[in-house]
Amino acid sequence: MNETRARVERFFERYEAALLARDERTMAALYAVPSLILFPDNPVPVSDAAETETFFASSWRQYEGVDAVGRQIQVMAEAPRTVWADVTWSFDGRARERFCYQLIETATGYQVAVLTPMML
Repeated sequence: MNETRARVERFFERYEAALLARDERTMAALYAVPSLILFPDNPVPVSDAAETETFFASSWRQYEGVDAVGRQIQVMAEAPRTVWADVTWSFDGRARERFCYQLIETATGYQVAVLTPMML
């Protein structure tokens, strides 16, 4: 496993732990400011970490009953200080969500700069 792949794996281990802990503060810290969430027909520019924290705090109901997740990560591309990762998240043994994460290198490690939902 190359160093970039190992760093991406460690990032998503932290992401998964925060998700399972329903820890919106840690989730917000994993997103860069500014960042962009590219929901279809509804791009969301994020200019404050509190926006990300509020989003995750309001979304925990959709993960009710989820106490374990699986993830399949494909590093799609990398460039200096950035990497694109295609991640499929599984709950209850079934693929449920898939996103392209553009991660940027910051002083605290990788953070999500752009999140794009993808078809399963």
